[in-house]
Amino acid sequence: MSDCIFCQMVQGKITTDKIYEDDHIFVIHDIHPKAKVHLLVIPKIHIDSLAEVNEQHSPLLGYMMTSLNNFAKEQGLSGFRTIINTGKAGGQEIFHLHIHLIGGGNIPKF
Repeated sequence: MSDCIFCQMVQGKITTDKIYEDDHIFVIHDIHPKAKVHLLVIPKIHIDSLAEVNEQHSPLLGYMMTSLNNFAKEQGLSGFRTIINTGKAGGQEIFHLHIHLIGGGNIPKF
């Protein structure tokens, strides 16, 4: 999508400090962190939200989920929280699927 900020990052139209990138995903620091470590794990293909996921996306989502522990360890975390906001009513602000990886103290309680 041409107006999606994450798609613009993938296309190189917006520069960002990616802490990780491969053929399927990229990882950046959240610009409004909720804890000492707050990463966004973002697929390179545009999927509006978790509500739009289908079986075709299973390998990508599995890859994203199994990568989270590695990113957490690289940040020095021994534990972490993951959040996927889905839809406006679910707190989603950028309508491109992404996983929040949060840790390192000051983690909001639910």
